[in-house]
Amino acid sequence: MAKPQEPISTVRKHDCAKCPLRPLPIFRAFEQQELAFVTRFKKGELAVDKGATVLVEGSHSAHLYTVLSGWGFRFKLMPDGRRQILNYVMPGDLIGLQGSLMGEMQHSVESLSPMLLCVFERDQLEELYRNHPGLAYDITWLAAREEQMLDENLLSVGRRSALERAAYLMAFIGSRAQAVGLIGRRSLEVPITQQHVADTLGLSLVHTNKTIRKLSNRKLIAWHDGGCTILDMEGLMVLARWEGLGQRVRPLV
Repeated sequence: MAKPQEPISTVRKHDCAKCPLRPLPIFRAFEQQELAFVTRFKKGELAVDKGATVLVEGSHSAHLYTVLSGWGFRFKLMPDGRRQILNYVMPGDLIGLQGSLMGEMQHSVESLSPMLLCVFERDQLEELYRNHPGLAYDITWLAAREEQMLDENLLSVGRRSALERAAYLMAFIGSRAQAVGLIGRRSLEVPITQQHVADTLGLSLVHTNKTIRKLSNRKLIAWHDGGCTILDMEGLMVLARWEGLGQRVRPLV
């Protein structure tokens, strides 16, 4: 696995007060004192190439990150190399919190595309929790939301059929990406391979290929080199029997 590019840049291309994500309606507004703290909390930005490993399972990281742009995924590896993708990482997501609170990372994070990350030093989390209860609640909310998504993913792997699982995954990724401006209303391009789908759903690559073809035949998605295009989000949700995550206003740290 490739290592993330170091050192962290001290040149900020994006000031916290003018963050390109903050105007999106999905994110709540900062209070002035919260903005001042986060501006100090942010130590720089890290550009990561496609296919790079951002965080490594078992490592101790001095930093945690907010995704400013790009796609990634969280995963665990079996001793024999088999991979289970746990979730997908998108702009606004906070990554590395587990390593900050538990001592070491219990999963790895890899980039699906070039990414830009806001970098925070974990030793300042104590000040955040002590002096900024609103931000502390935000971090708790983000952790609870991640648990909610993992619950839904576990339900999918355990109880949905292969076709329902694939439909759910496409709708899940597409709806999340749409909310944070990664994809437009008309062109829903998701940069994943069939191997990523197989490693998320717990299916063989052959079974995954057959299942994706069924979705394509129903005109729900179009698969091509480098990813897939979502053609019918509502159709995918109906097939998966999934009502969606909802569009509640969420925190952005």
